[in-house]
Amino acid sequence: MSIISFRGYTPQLGDAVMVDPQAFVLGDVRLGDDVSVWPGAIIRGDMHRIRVGDRTSVQDGAVLHITHASDYNPDGYPLLIGQDVTIGHQACLHGCTIGNEVLIGIGVTVLDGAVVPDRVILGAGTLVPPGKVLESGYLYVGSPAKKARPLTEKEMSFFKYSAQNYMKLKNDYLAAEIDQRHVK
Repeated sequence: MSIISFRGYTPQLGDAVMVDPQAFVLGDVRLGDDVSVWPGAIIRGDMHRIRVGDRTSVQDGAVLHITHASDYNPDGYPLLIGQDVTIGHQACLHGCTIGNEVLIGIGVTVLDGAVVPDRVILGAGTLVPPGKVLESGYLYVGSPAKKARPLTEKEMSFFKYSAQNYMKLKNDYLAAEIDQRHVK
């Protein structure tokens, strides 16, 4: 089973959400409408909350987790993700904030307290270190993340295209009735 209650929290799914049976969603997690969670993705809200906005796609093997509250970090860090975000294969988002219309490339890592605002592209393999705050409208690459250049108009239009494309694919999967045990 891939939707698991923990410590009194059951993941909440918006309308037309697809969680692949080989994905794992646990605890204090809310997935907005039309979210897709693909095979091997892990969304673990075991010690803090995770919120994922509408039309966001969590690709294969992505890991989404939090930082718990402690003496070292009294408030901890929830994981907050906006709308129309494409989270690439094997990305790791940990206790960070992601704005709306963001493209997170394959293998990207975003760490505790980092903020990725609206309309940013993180190139494949980029590392956003703890506490780093990025600027909207730019492509970031490297480890640690460095501002590479402003986004083009074509790249800016890609955010909605990508979200719509994965929403359509998710709907095709649902229409094909591929194991709908965890679809609301």
